Amino acid sequence: MRFSDPQAFWLFVLLPLGILFYVWAFRKKRRALGAFGTEAMMAKLTSATSRVRQGIKGIMMVSGFVFLTLALVQPQFGTRLELVHRRGVDIVIALDTSLSMLAEDIRPNRLTRARYEIGDLIDRLEGDRVGLVAFAGRSFVLCPLTLDYGAAKLFLNGVDTEIISVQGTAVAEAIRTGVRTFGSDDQKYKAMILITDGENHMDDPLEAAEEAAEAGVRIFVIGVGTPDGELIPIRAGDRVDYLKDRNGQIVKTRLDEGTLEQIAHLTDGVYLRAGSRQVGLDQIYAEIQAMEKRDLGSRKYTQYKHRYQWPLAVAMMCFLGEALLSDRRRGREEWQGRFH
Repeated sequence: MRFSDPQAFWLFVLLPLGILFYVWAFRKKRRALGAFGTEAMMAKLTSATSRVRQGIKGIMMVSGFVFLTLALVQPQFGTRLELVHRRGVDIVIALDTSLSMLAEDIRPNRLTRARYEIGDLIDRLEGDRVGLVAFAGRSFVLCPLTLDYGAAKLFLNGVDTEIISVQGTAVAEAIRTGVRTFGSDDQKYKAMILITDGENHMDDPLEAAEEAAEAGVRIFVIGVGTPDGELIPIRAGDRVDYLKDRNGQIVKTRLDEGTLEQIAHLTDGVYLRAGSRQVGLDQIYAEIQAMEKRDLGSRKYTQYKHRYQWPLAVAMMCFLGEALLSDRRRGREEWQGRFH
């Protein structure tokens, strides 16, 4: 036997309190009745009430609480084997972690918003393998392709602008790293989501995009930022400064939409510019869902059978019985008492 929600066992801490409440209530009632007259007089006045039935009603309420708690911990016993088939595509998400992603034209900033929305996207995946690539001046595989979405989100939560010491925006290297991450000879079922401001400071990203197209990788590009440019805040506690170049001039990060659009076009992908309220992963996910899927394998899972229905039924019977059971004596007992 196992329990799906063992934390609910803590409710049993309330059980002694419930019992003490009933004991206190019965005693207080007896003291209140004793204040009106002698014990013999009160016995006659309350002869129609059965203390035994009152005790039974209390026991039924406590028993109902016990069985309701047992239902809440969701006992499971008895198993069955379930065969689960997984179909989907391989998705590699390449996320720009350069300092320019700290710009706040998308609140709270580009990188934080991208992380939030990537996390939401991972939560929606069903059967698709997902991998993560982080890049700035260099790139590396943060998480290889996996069906363990919890592990992927754990790696994602650790992404910041300090994860790669070499600054810059090596878009071409990020694309090549993503292509290697797929590690398959298939010419389809591969989707890369590239999230960047497109300010490439290294080699030619269009050449890398052509290599990706030859490998059957479709690149869906999300451009973050604006063509007009945005300042890059550097925060230190309550103090805010702005990134400057070697000459002491304040740096503006500008979105290079032309290059990003060509990357998407060369790989039969889609380009979207992130808005101020959302990055655009919903539309990208819809495009990926329309792609041809492959069988990613089948696995047998041992499924435990839920048995919470049984203690829940007993609990409901106890509560219903307590509500229907009267605390008055039976009519026959009352009439016998009158004749004597």
